[in-house]
Order: sequence, then C-alpha cells, then structure tokens
Amino acid sequence: MDTGTLERTYESDGPLVLGRTTLRSRLLVGTGKYASFEQMREALEVSGTDCVTVAVRRVNLDRSQGPSLLDFIDRSRYAILPNTAGCFDAPTAIRTAELARELLGTELVKLEVLGDPKTLLPDPLGTVEATRELVRQGFDVMVYCSDDPRLGVHLAELGAKSVMPAGSPIGSGQGVLNPNAIRILMELVQVPVIVDAGVGTASDVSAAMELGVAGVLLNTAIAGAREPLRMASAMRDACRAGRNAFLAGRIERKLYANASSPLDGVISARRS
Repeated sequence: MDTGTLERTYESDGPLVLGRTTLRSRLLVGTGKYASFEQMREALEVSGTDCVTVAVRRVNLDRSQGPSLLDFIDRSRYAILPNTAGCFDAPTAIRTAELARELLGTELVKLEVLGDPKTLLPDPLGTVEATRELVRQGFDVMVYCSDDPRLGVHLAELGAKSVMPAGSPIGSGQGVLNPNAIRILMELVQVPVIVDAGVGTASDVSAAMELGVAGVLLNTAIAGAREPLRMASAMRDACRAGRNAFLAGRIERKLYANASSPLDGVISARRS
C-alpha cells in the first residue's frame, strides 16, 4: 500500500453536515483582519477549508464603491457562512440574517448576539430569542454561544443546526479554557458542536478536535499571525491530526509506567 493510499485510509471520515450544507473540511475560516483581500484568498486556499464566514455588517456589498471581499471568494469552491457579528440585540441580528439570505442566497447563518463591545461575550437571552425566530423562518442556524452546556441544550432544542461554544473570548488566543464543559455539551446534544473563537495556535485546534468536537471555526489566529499563510497550513494539519487522534482513541492515562516492551515473555523463554 503506497503512502497516498495509507493517508486516504487513515484520514477517511464522514462529512460535516450542517442542515442543507455538507462540508469535507472540519476547519471553518473567517475572512476578516487580513492585510489584503489577496492574502485572505491565499490563506483560505492553504487552510483547506470549504466554508468561509463573512461578517455581513462589515462587508462592502456594493461593488460600485470598489472591490468587495466577496469578489475574492470562489462561491463554487466555498460555502458562504454569513454571520451577524456586530449585533448586540436580537432584532438587529435577525434583520442582518434576513439581509444576508436575500443578498447571498443562502439559508445558512452563523448567529451572533453579543452582550457588550468590551468582552464580546454572547448574550444568552438575545441568542435564544434570535435563534427561535430564525429557525421559525427556515434558516439553518449555527449559534455562537457561551460554553454553558444547559444553554447549548436549549439552543439545540429550538432547532439550531450547530451549537458553537466559545473556547475563550473572541480574538483572545487563549485556546479552550473549559474543555470539561465542551465534553458535557457534546453528551447532551445531538447536533454538531463546533468550537468557535479564542484559539491562538495549531495546538489549540488539535486539542479542541481531540475532544471530539465536529469542527473549529477561527479567524484571528490565522489573519493575525506573523506569517498568515504558514499558520493557515499549520491549522489545516492540526485539525486533521486532532480529528484522527480522536477517532483513533487515545491510550488510558496512568499514574505509573507501563513498559512498551514487556519482559514477561522474554523471561519465560530464558527459563525454558
């Protein structure tokens, strides 16, 4: 079996299904904060993603006013995931999602209802309110939320297609601060759990995937790196490695040593 065949065998995995959208890659990548649209386009390609998130309120949708971010995204290659970033109440988030559906022609939306501009933490009450309404309107809602397992349960029961707990505050680079909450959430809901926000480097992505989450969404960790393209490559590999490690099943943690080459058989052979 050649190396290519081995790689395909060991990396074989089912797709990530988000409502009416099916993805091959489990790494979802944002489009903000890059030095240029050209750099963003190249980073997306290197990352291996097939789903990119776009902040509708921050994108120039009028091409007559100059280049638009959307001009640099190949819609035949990437699923567009519009998000409601910058919305601080449910009505604004709902209107933004409706605008995105009309302009971009997609039912998929990443819902963000933030509590305040300093912490950018999700507001739980506004998030529940907006989720209920957008699901009623037929959206495939992916919900950015805190890592509170019970909140995640309520959002899933409302019909969210994915629950997306923050690993840590947006753009903080702290990684997944409460892995046990993520583990509990995955036990309680039947929809994909995707870690969204807070990862800073490849090891954060790998650690998140090793928990068994369905995917990771990130932006700043790539766009803000000293070498964004190199970091995009690292994130791609870390996502695959973490997923494969989860599927393979790690060994049990033990307090004492356990020799990888036991001596029992050798001693018995010598005595005989």
